[in-house]
Amino acid sequence: MEITVQELRKLKKEEADFCSKVEESLRKKFRKSIWCRFTKAVKQYELVKEGDCIAVCISGGKDSMLMAKLFQELKRHNQVSFEVKFLVMDPGYSPANRKIIEENAKKLQIPITIYESDIFDSVFHVEKSPCYLCARMRRGHLYSYAKELGCNKIALGHHYDDVIETILMGMLYGAQIQTMMPKLHSTNFEGMELIRPMYLIREDDIKAWRDFNGLQFLQCACKFTEECSSCDNEENQSKRIEIRELIKTLKKTNPFVEGNIFKSVENVNLDTVVAYKKDGEKHHFLDTYDEEE
Repeated sequence: MEITVQELRKLKKEEADFCSKVEESLRKKFRKSIWCRFTKAVKQYELVKEGDCIAVCISGGKDSMLMAKLFQELKRHNQVSFEVKFLVMDPGYSPANRKIIEENAKKLQIPITIYESDIFDSVFHVEKSPCYLCARMRRGHLYSYAKELGCNKIALGHHYDDVIETILMGMLYGAQIQTMMPKLHSTNFEGMELIRPMYLIREDDIKAWRDFNGLQFLQCACKFTEECSSCDNEENQSKRIEIRELIKTLKKTNPFVEGNIFKSVENVNLDTVVAYKKDGEKHHFLDTYDEEE
């Protein structure tokens, strides 16, 4: 059945009206909880600079789709001149999942560039840590393709809750104090940086924005499990869930616990640390203990 010109115009207007409503929600209803926290992270951590060309990496989930819309808003209103490209890497999505990504991008008027890889097939038969290998390979492909497009940065959609969960997981399961950094220089791709502009945005606020606008995104398109909330192996996923529950429990008696966890890695007092690593080299308090006396 052919669609008439009039029907096509009506459809395009409906799509434009819907997208405008979504954008307006960021400027008004979610201005404080999402937009202001996004711009605060961009300024505080100096994530976007004059002349940057940023590849906004879209997986199809709520976080990366919101990040794409925020970058569109930033481009419209920011005084700094920069370029942005919306990049979707298809590591082997099912046709249904790829269609969801394409339809959401069209609905939200995000001009995505899709490039394909065979990462899912490459790691499918790997028995030991296939998810870790998959993540490393996807990151490498993103850097490589973004550089080909002339970008000097890739933007990922990790949020505030990812940061505090990572801090606790490192302490309780990795016996180390570390955090998910707001930006990093790439060690394998010269001149490239990774930035996390959603760094200060809470996941509950992202969900609220999604639900307010009646949007539905991919949960996980991984070949290994279709039900996980992130591409992670079962063991790490269960640990992350355990950490979330622990934070919820602690919050019942201390409502500031999340903020305290986040700030703890900004207030490290090296005078009270037994040992630490810098550039891969370990330093111990005994190295200078007698000298200080």
